[in-house]
Amino acid sequence: MSALYTAVIQPFVDYGFMSKALLGCLLLSLSSAPLGVLLMLRQMSLMGDAMAHAVLPGVAVGFILGGASLPLMSLGGFTAGIIIAVLVGLATRSTILKEDANLAAFYLMALSLGVLLISLKGNTVDLMHLLFGSVLAVDTAALLLMGGVSTFTLLAFALFYRGLLAEAFDPVFLRSVCKGAGLFHLLFLILVVVNLVASFQALGTLMAVGLMMLPAVAARFWTQGFAGMVFTAASIAICASTAGLLISYYINVPTGPAIILSAGSLYILSMLFGRFGSIRARYFPFKHLNQ
Repeated sequence: MSALYTAVIQPFVDYGFMSKALLGCLLLSLSSAPLGVLLMLRQMSLMGDAMAHAVLPGVAVGFILGGASLPLMSLGGFTAGIIIAVLVGLATRSTILKEDANLAAFYLMALSLGVLLISLKGNTVDLMHLLFGSVLAVDTAALLLMGGVSTFTLLAFALFYRGLLAEAFDPVFLRSVCKGAGLFHLLFLILVVVNLVASFQALGTLMAVGLMMLPAVAARFWTQGFAGMVFTAASIAICASTAGLLISYYINVPTGPAIILSAGSLYILSMLFGRFGSIRARYFPFKHLNQ
């Protein structure tokens, strides 16, 4: 037991930056899990990746105006994400192209514009920090932002759970019975954007979506109900965050990629051995385990 404590718990007890990083990742895991599950159920998993890139120009503008000012960069990222979401919606309704093609076009332009803006004032270190994050540099201000976003997200799900779920599964039916159906879609977009903005400080704009999507798709192999998938996704995200932080601590590798690769490893294991729809369940079924 003492060896387990020394290896797993003591780093978070002895070092404040490790405990802050873990707390930040726990907050992000709790708020990102339900959004990732909804994105997966809506068959819009790549939208999360596109929106993560879309916030970069706004983050870059905030960085140019105020340096490493978290409020300015967060406000800029949120504004840019909403603008890109609106532009994609307008382009989809006004042209022959479908949403996935417009998302690809706009997120590529947004990513390029963000890198260009950062390069005008910052240096390579600034660019790497914004693109890939710095989990171990999470401070009190970032924790307050993550806590606020997590609270807002969980409250929104508690209050508008039925509408968000109905809009994900059958938006046509929801529009037929509810005049404000479009507001649920707008709320969902806002939740995605604010969570990506909260994540960029820790994981960067390129990897923020990883903690949102990888646990969600892994959870699909273990349970079939929405509530079960949210709980499982959050648990997987927490495990991946803890494992990634410990891997980074012991072998001195970048923390953000270590967390995302840990989540990816859990996804691979779920795909191989999960209860529902996995390779094991399809080709080596044990009926008593799948009931």
